[in-house]
Amino acid sequence: MTGLASPPLRVSAPAAGTTPGTSQGPPRPRRTALLPTAALVLGALYCLLPVAWVVVAATKSGQDLFSTFTFLPGDGLADNLTDLDAYREGIYWRWMGNSVFYAGLGAVLSTVVSAFAGYAFAVYRFRGREPFFNVILTGVLMPPVILAIPQYLLMAEADLTDTYASVLLPLILSPYGVYLGRIYAEAAIPMELVEAGRMDGAGEWRIFLRIAVPMMAPGLVTIFLFQFVAIWNNFLLPFIMLGDDEKFPMTVGLFTLLKQGASQPSLYTLVITGAFLAVVPLIALFLVIQRFWSLDLLSGAVKS
Repeated sequence: MTGLASPPLRVSAPAAGTTPGTSQGPPRPRRTALLPTAALVLGALYCLLPVAWVVVAATKSGQDLFSTFTFLPGDGLADNLTDLDAYREGIYWRWMGNSVFYAGLGAVLSTVVSAFAGYAFAVYRFRGREPFFNVILTGVLMPPVILAIPQYLLMAEADLTDTYASVLLPLILSPYGVYLGRIYAEAAIPMELVEAGRMDGAGEWRIFLRIAVPMMAPGLVTIFLFQFVAIWNNFLLPFIMLGDDEKFPMTVGLFTLLKQGASQPSLYTLVITGAFLAVVPLIALFLVIQRFWSLDLLSGAVKS
């Protein structure tokens, strides 16, 4: 009698993402890390509670500000805005315009300098590159209060104090911006593309504008945002440099109102309403430029 061969056994392929030979069971539920989550929640509350207080306090009248529950909204926002607009013929909007000028132009110039410097440190090899970069990097460790007085003395020697330039010039070079520019250029710009551009006859300036800048765009947007926020919130430098309140940014202008509030408590509502309006441009800026961020800008461009 001839034996019948048994049919071959079919072995199913392991599921994607699993190791062959291991048991195939239902996926295990993910366990939430309670401690990191709690830390993040506490951090978010720590950052958002002051903003929530300003938003609520801006809706209260001067009497309700100190007599009602902290987070109980009021109905005086329209009156506060009217009073703020009428104060000294609307000087608050002059302060707002000055802040937009300082932060906007200063952030653009600082981003341009950071792009040039970061690209140069990342692409070119020259004598003294690392020591010079380390000297610039020490500026990250310097508190602004240490640099403010020397910067004022330099501006006084150049007869530039109490001018717009006295606030803008010290902000053009950002050590942290140069650091970010170099780190991002090293990670985003393949040297193969730079060498290919040189072989095709492109000059260094064209390579920088046509190849490097588009690839560095997300990093440059980040530098611009950091610098804009830093200059927008800057207080010490314009406080030292400026004497004419027509040139004050919003931070210094609101500080003068706060000092006067010790003798005129009604000005406290103007300070809080002005602080509330000062947050709006930052939120709008973030919402506008966040679409320029991209994590896979170079995806598939070059395979080394």
